[in-house]
Amino acid sequence: MRGLPTKDFAYDPANFSVTDDIKEQYSSNGFVVIRKLFNSGEVAKITEAAEDENGITKYALISDHAKKLTLWNKPGNDITGVISQSEKIAGTMTELMGGEIYPYHGKLIMKEAFSGGAHLWHQDYGYWYPNGCLFPDMGTAYIAVDKCTVENGCLEVLKASHLAGRLDHNYNMSQMEADPDRVDALKKICEHVYVCLEPGDAVFFHCKLVHQAKENRSPNRRYALLYAYNRASNNSFKPHFHASYFPMKILANSEIMKCTNKDMSGKDFLDPSVLESKSLMKDQVYLQRVH
Repeated sequence: MRGLPTKDFAYDPANFSVTDDIKEQYSSNGFVVIRKLFNSGEVAKITEAAEDENGITKYALISDHAKKLTLWNKPGNDITGVISQSEKIAGTMTELMGGEIYPYHGKLIMKEAFSGGAHLWHQDYGYWYPNGCLFPDMGTAYIAVDKCTVENGCLEVLKASHLAGRLDHNYNMSQMEADPDRVDALKKICEHVYVCLEPGDAVFFHCKLVHQAKENRSPNRRYALLYAYNRASNNSFKPHFHASYFPMKILANSEIMKCTNKDMSGKDFLDPSVLESKSLMKDQVYLQRVH
């Protein structure tokens, strides 16, 4: 099997730093888990935002795979925007990616109890490469809002699969699916890891890491908050429907609990009609407003 033995790290608010050991896990395995990155008070604020029907869930979409999500391209000034620019998330991702980054987009993925919400095996770079990002200098921070288990559709990864290169992807309804033959071959040499998380845990993963998430067939909801980042040096060479480079100021972690702003302006929420008008999605894709 490729990669290093999987090792998790615990967040210590007094003296946390992105150590060489953490960087090695990310570079060798394609992902690294930081436990308790957000404390109970911070998780409560995230949960409140995720459940606010007049906030980000107001802009929720649902796809043909019964996948419910809200996606935005700019951070904005609400709690989800502050978190995406915080030292805990943006600072850690800057260290892991080795240079200046900017927010590419953020999203809240909502898997209700006994619902769908499956994500097929794919690389995020399979989605982003056509947008004009020349290099795989991109990554995602995934924050567990609820407990993530095998039963409710946690993130699953093929460890060290990011080293295999960019896989061919094809549309499967509203999703991009990595070449199944390649994925099957990778399964034989890359450990299949179920990334089970407690609320407040986070996993940082490379844009070429092959991953999936199954449906939630359990009685427990599974919400997750995800932030994608791009290297400043990797700005797209052509127009696309995610954010282009803009300078990002990394905020102190203390700003998370201070934030009371619920203004959704400035977040640039995904509008499926814009995607269709720009011919950026295939004909078989559909996304509908939930509300």
